[in-house]
Order: sequence, then C-alpha cells, then structure tokens
Amino acid sequence: MRLSKLGSVALVGALALALASCSGGGAPDTSGEAGEPAASGDPLTMLIGSSGDAETAAVQAAADAWSTESGVDVEVIAASDLNQELAQGFAGDTAPDVFYMGWDQFQTYASDDFLEPYAANLENADAFYPALVDAFSYDGEFVCAPKDFSTLGLVINTQLWADAGLTEADIPTDWASLQSAAETLTSGDTVGLSMGAEYARLGVFMEQAGGGLMDGETVTASSPENLEALEYVQGLLEAGALQWPADLGAGWGGEAFGNGSAAMVIEGPWIRGALENDFPDVEFQVVELPAGPAGQGTFTFSNCWGIPEGQDTVESAQELVAFLTSDEQQLEFAEAFGVIPSTESAAATYAETYPENEAFVAGADYAVSPVAFSGAADVVGEFNNAITTLQGGDAQAVLDQVQTQLEAALEASQG
Repeated sequence: MRLSKLGSVALVGALALALASCSGGGAPDTSGEAGEPAASGDPLTMLIGSSGDAETAAVQAAADAWSTESGVDVEVIAASDLNQELAQGFAGDTAPDVFYMGWDQFQTYASDDFLEPYAANLENADAFYPALVDAFSYDGEFVCAPKDFSTLGLVINTQLWADAGLTEADIPTDWASLQSAAETLTSGDTVGLSMGAEYARLGVFMEQAGGGLMDGETVTASSPENLEALEYVQGLLEAGALQWPADLGAGWGGEAFGNGSAAMVIEGPWIRGALENDFPDVEFQVVELPAGPAGQGTFTFSNCWGIPEGQDTVESAQELVAFLTSDEQQLEFAEAFGVIPSTESAAATYAETYPENEAFVAGADYAVSPVAFSGAADVVGEFNNAITTLQGGDAQAVLDQVQTQLEAALEASQG
C-alpha cells in the first residue's frame, strides 16, 4: 500500500532546468480541454488546509489572479480542521467547489464516489510525477491533480546549535547521534527535538527501523521493528530531549521551532515559508533525517486538488486547477512556502533555485507514502491519539491495537 519511491533517475533528470521565464505571472491556458469555455460563471469556494499565513496568502493571490482572467470569483477558506470541515461540507451538501484532498483521505473519498475524476483531462496530465499520479488514482483512473509534494527533514536552529558548542561534525547521521545532539541542545526553556505527535512524523522512525504499518498487502504494525522505533522515541521523551509541540505551547513543530522552544524539528519544506513570514530572524539549516538500524527513511506527502463529483461548477473548477498546477504557478507557491512542485519540470527548477532545500529533494529517493487505503485514516487517527500518551505507556500494546484495527479496516476495504 506504499506509494512507490520517486526514482532517483527521474528526479535527477528533472533537476536540470532553469527558472528563466517562471517568475512572472504569465497566464497558462486554463481550460480543461483546449478551447472549451467554463460551464458556469458562478463564484467558487476553495477550502485549504494551510501551514500558515504564507501559504494562505499565496493561494489567495493565485485565486485572485485566475479570477481576474476568468471573471469567476473565488473565495479561499483556510480551514482550522480540514478533514472535519470537508466531511461536514459533504454531509450537509455544501461541499466546496475546490479543496485540498490529502493523501490520507483520498482513497476513502474516491471509493465513495465523492470526487470528480477530472485529472486525466488536464493538458498537463502527463507532466506529474508518476508516483503522484498513482497516489491519486482509484481503480486505475487518475482522479485529481497533485498540487505539490513534500518529504520530511531535520530542521536545525543554527544559532542554538553553535551556542551549544556543536559543529558540523555533530550533525546527526544515526539514532545515537540524534539523541546525543537533542540532549545537548536541551537547556532551560528549549528542548532539543520536537515533532508533531502523529504517525505522519513518528512513522519515519518505524521506516528507519525497517518496519512500517504495511508490507505490501500485509499489516505489520505489531512488528519488532516498529516496537524498536517506538521505544527509541519513548527514550527521547523520557530523557526530556523530545517534547510534542502542544507541550511547548505551540500549534505545530514550525511554531515551536520559530519561537525557540525547540532547537530541532522534523518537518517538511513548508516550514521555510512559515519561518520567513512569522519568524524571519531565525537562522536554520535542513539535513536529511538520520538513519536508523535499517537505514534512511522518510515520508512523502501530497495533496491533490479535489472537485466534488457532479457539481455544477465542475468545469470552471477544473480550469482553476489547471491554472494552479501550471509550472509557473507551482513555482510561485514554492517561492512562497517551500513545497516541491508536483510536475517533473517545475521540480527541476525548484531544486536548482533552492539549494538550501536539497535535503528535502534528496529524501525523495527513498521516501515512502504513509499508509492510505480506504478506511485507514480512522485507524491512523486512533494511533495519533495513542502517540500523545506514549511517554510512560506500553508501546507494544499501542502497536497491537493498531494491528487489530488496521487488519479490520483492510478487510472491510477489500470486501
């Protein structure tokens, strides 16, 4: 059930283009099919799950630019809880016309026929990374266009690093050196390491241990490798070298990092835009996540641009998505909040333009997608709740519960 790796050959081959003509606002052909007019001039609503003001402002600017050209107004709504608000919209027959559809929810919505399968009709349908096309395909049909992708890296506050007497030679490369650095950086009101209390962060340690929730079609949540990963994280918690953002009075890892409560965080490239906007004086560097007993491991994430099935505004929504997924617009998003474009050509320009994000791009070579089959999201939600109580808890009991729940969800999805 994992997303196939973004192959190094494809990625390296994609990293050869220059920014050249991509800085301006040149408008691409925004029709779903060449010459086809929009079916409706009715205003559109767009629901997004934003990483912060930088992302919200960038999406609003893009929507405004498209509105100026098309004559169709777009209201951008930044959700406080995207999954909940999206579910409520569908339940109340008030679904937004365009929305972020997360990797973790896609299979569930697609299997329930909630999503318009429009992506194959886009003029740039062949330009997206094949692995991302696979991630947002259902029953062999490319359903919704990936808006970008991200991997996770280790983000280090370089000032706090230097103040602690650490040097380049101390950059963590394995679990032991990560724990050593985190303990050294923990002082006063600053903890050495923080990350979201969720599978989408802790799961990378499972991958680095040679585990994971799934191996092909088999649930492997209760494996010894996963236990080793959870017990390692428990050790960091119990040593005081790791704290969750909520325990630091922060809403997410980027905020904890920006306000100096955490010296290192595990986050994706979106943190750059958030820091530049909210904490412009914080200096940082990004390195690849340290390897575990089984080697390197990280996650790749993506959202697609979802459109409700059968909505009256489908055609104009599709035109908007065509605009938003053009190379030009994706590179503007990259500049604003750091995500990696979902088309191979735009990702090439991104890597050349932002060498400071090299670690995120390098991670694509071995990244896997978190488990995401239909019904898995509810189990992951329960797992996330258990992670918040991991310190002092029974790690094997947590994994056994995930094993049972995930097996039941998998059986239900196949029935």
